[in-house]
Amino acid sequence: MGPVGGPFNRRSRPAADSVSRQCNRYLTGMPDLHILRHQICCDGSLMSIYFTLLQAFLLGTGMKTGRVVFTLYALKMGAQPFTVGLLMAMSEVLPTLLAWHAGRLADRFGCRWLLMVSAGAGALGMLISYLIPSLAALFATAVLYGLMSAFYGAPVQNLVGLQSGPQDRARNFSNFSLVTSCTGLLGPLLAGFTLDHAGPEVACLGLVLLFLAAIVVLVVWGGKLPSGTRTTKPTGSVRVLLSESGLWRVMATSSLVITGVDLFQVFMPIYGHSIGLSASAIGIILAIYASAAFVVRFFMPTLIRRLTIERLLAYSFLIGAAGFLLVPFFKSIVVLSLVSFFFGLGMGLGQPLTIMMTFSNSSQGRSGEAMGLRVTVNNITRMASQVLFGSIGSAFGVFPVFWVNALLLASGWAVSHPRAAAPAAVADKDEQKDS
Repeated sequence: MGPVGGPFNRRSRPAADSVSRQCNRYLTGMPDLHILRHQICCDGSLMSIYFTLLQAFLLGTGMKTGRVVFTLYALKMGAQPFTVGLLMAMSEVLPTLLAWHAGRLADRFGCRWLLMVSAGAGALGMLISYLIPSLAALFATAVLYGLMSAFYGAPVQNLVGLQSGPQDRARNFSNFSLVTSCTGLLGPLLAGFTLDHAGPEVACLGLVLLFLAAIVVLVVWGGKLPSGTRTTKPTGSVRVLLSESGLWRVMATSSLVITGVDLFQVFMPIYGHSIGLSASAIGIILAIYASAAFVVRFFMPTLIRRLTIERLLAYSFLIGAAGFLLVPFFKSIVVLSLVSFFFGLGMGLGQPLTIMMTFSNSSQGRSGEAMGLRVTVNNITRMASQVLFGSIGSAFGVFPVFWVNALLLASGWAVSHPRAAAPAAVADKDEQKDS
């Protein structure tokens, strides 16, 4: 690399230097303007990733808060548990059907307008519940929240990947996962505090304003976001997309991660209730899992540098399997809290790692489609696993659920175990995306 700053990093010349030599010294520094321009571009990229994280925080907080608000609002209106479950299921239908298409649109037209549609759907949903306080209005809100989720998840994850180079991708996805962890913690707290002290109507109106703020930010500064390819249609089928660079294996591991995390959060409360733990004790155990996931994500870039992504994911599966295996052997809240923390240290890395692997293994210009396909597969897996393991739990009790899940997560180690050619393939994909 040439000298930066021309004469300012060289030894001082004698006072007798001629004017021409002084000019030559400054001229030799002129090529370094390319370095300065590169630094300015890097700063712009840095500002863009912060802008994306801001959108993830605003929309993620609104989504997590809103789900709690319309669930508790329905209970306040006298809805039965079955009705509340149906309400939550309605919010999952559109993400399952539209996430893949949203990813394809993100590849073609960029993510700015998709995020604006996402924020607009959230604002309209909460405005309906504010203006028409009824169960029918809450079902309309749930459907619009599903539309919001469909146009939020894959595009924002794809943005983080597009705004990252191979050298800072782990750090940026780590920061993104920390932001999502914060929204998961802040959303329920904000919803509960607002509902208790101001009422559901004010909570709905406050969320409308939050989504409008996200739209304003996108209108004013959204032009900084990467644009799409503008091609008429993606080249290659989904089968080709999955077969290239082993993306099918990434989808399989992502499904196992989602299954493990969701079933732990569902069946840990069931197990805790069966052994006589209070609701507060169960809440503490789940909060400790979330805190462990938050903590380990701070160290994700360092762990990736030392172990590689695939090896780290394999270890996270083994830790998760051990956590599931240990749960049924203990009834003490202290020991179960330690097991929950141990489980969180492993599975807390699963989702950000599989997001990174999905982006790195996707075809050139089809990363958004790959992200959307991942969301679709995860949603289908989530619904199927809850039905399957709910049936197992009803027929045989919760013990087999934990042990079967331990076997599933252990199989995740085999699926995600590093292959000899995998790191090179991922590196080649990264170089193609950045070229």
